[in-house]
Amino acid sequence: MTLLTTWPESGPDTVVRRTEDPAEIAAALAPIGVRYERWPVREDVPQDADSDTVFAAYRAEIDKLVGEESFATVDVVALHPGDDAEWPAKAKAAREKFLREHTHDDDDEVRFFVAGAGVFYLHVGGEVHAVLCEAGDLLGVPRGTTHWFDMGVSPSFTAIRFFHEEDGWIGNFTGSEIALRFPDFDALKAGRTAA
Repeated sequence: MTLLTTWPESGPDTVVRRTEDPAEIAAALAPIGVRYERWPVREDVPQDADSDTVFAAYRAEIDKLVGEESFATVDVVALHPGDDAEWPAKAKAAREKFLREHTHDDDDEVRFFVAGAGVFYLHVGGEVHAVLCEAGDLLGVPRGTTHWFDMGVSPSFTAIRFFHEEDGWIGNFTGSEIALRFPDFDALKAGRTAA
C-alpha cells in the first residue's frame, strides 16, 4: 500500500505526518492540488506486460480519465531488472534524471502504477511530502509543483503516463540539492517494512 510521509522542508528530523490510509493520503494531498486515487489492480497483468496488454486491462479507467482531463497522449513506461548487460547503467541513468528537483511548466505529471513502486517527493508550502506509490496508485502532480521522483537503486515498475502536451515529459530543474537531504526510495521502503 501507499505510504505518505511529510516533513518540514528543513529536513527529515521531524515527521509531520505518516499514513498508509488512502483516504487520509487523498485528504492531505488535495489542499496542494495533488490528485490521489486507487484503481483496481489487475492481477492477471504480468509485471513485464507489454503496452497493448496494459492498455487493454485498464481501458475503462484510461478512457474515463482522458475524458475528464482531455489528455493528448497516454503511454506505458516500464523499467524492470533483467539479464541485459546494459540494464544497470540504464537504471542508474533513469534514476539520476528524475532524482533532481524540478517542475513542469506546460503539463501535469500524472502516473498510474500498474506494477512495482516509486516515490514522488512534493516540495510545497514549506513541506516535503513523500508519496510512496505502488500498484493501484494514481498520482497527479499539477504543473508548476516543485518535486522529484525516486525509483530506487534497482528500479522495478510499470506505469501509465498521461500528458496534456504531445511533447511528453519536459522538466525544468531548480538546481536545488534538497533531494539529497531526505530519505530515498530504498530507505523509505525499508523503513516501512521495519515499522
